[in-house]
Amino acid sequence: MKIPFTKMHGAGNDFIVVDDRERMFPLNDSAFIVSIAAHRTGIGCDGILLIQPSDTADFRMRFINPDGGEVDMCGNGARCIARKAFELGIASVQMSIETAAGLVRATIRGEQVELELTEPKELQLDLPAELDWPVDFVNTGVPHAVAWVEDLETLELPGVGKQLREHRLFSPEGTNANFATVEADGSLSVRTYERGVEAETLACGTGAAAVAVLAAERGRVSLPVTVHCAGGFDLVIDSVHGRTTLTGGAVTIFEGMVEYGNRV
Repeated sequence: MKIPFTKMHGAGNDFIVVDDRERMFPLNDSAFIVSIAAHRTGIGCDGILLIQPSDTADFRMRFINPDGGEVDMCGNGARCIARKAFELGIASVQMSIETAAGLVRATIRGEQVELELTEPKELQLDLPAELDWPVDFVNTGVPHAVAWVEDLETLELPGVGKQLREHRLFSPEGTNANFATVEADGSLSVRTYERGVEAETLACGTGAAAVAVLAAERGRVSLPVTVHCAGGFDLVIDSVHGRTTLTGGAVTIFEGMVEYGNRV
């Protein structure tokens, strides 16, 4: 079986997007998912996005991590899948998306895609994480811990990111680990160690939203605020009618086919 796919990225987060309205994608074959997600030996991605039918929205989004595990939500992924659904004629400029985290809405705004996230929850400040920096937490669709650091560039992220991601405070599922700073101009910069990827990614949409929400809660910024991601792209976080929004580009890189079955 040949599976058509589109490779996309949102702010540097790259995804394999599959129109799975016929529900043919082998969700339970974790070995296949790991193989195509590998950056050096497969297509390479930070996650696999499936467009599936929905009884409550224009379509349902499924998000699969590179390790084969499914998670509730991905902000940049949702923006990319919204762009693809619009291009396929599945949804109009304004659309609703069913996710495991709840219903979200997206709007195509030219080259940008605005995503209305689920309401932030479980917000906690100054957690006892035994790190050298203040650590906060909020769930913006998936869990995010945020450590407020002074120097992002010299941060040894693989080690400290894994430490925070696996901290006992967030057991047993763990958390995404973000390290952020407030810039002199009032913008934010962030680096993220993503759960399921188990490495730093060039961006994380729900992570950028978490950083902005927590910085606003601390009184250090006001929304809307620009968040600078590790890959050099910016995301804008705002609050519209009480809902957190995430806005940025969603770009098609290439399209292709991947073979499933008859593998050695």
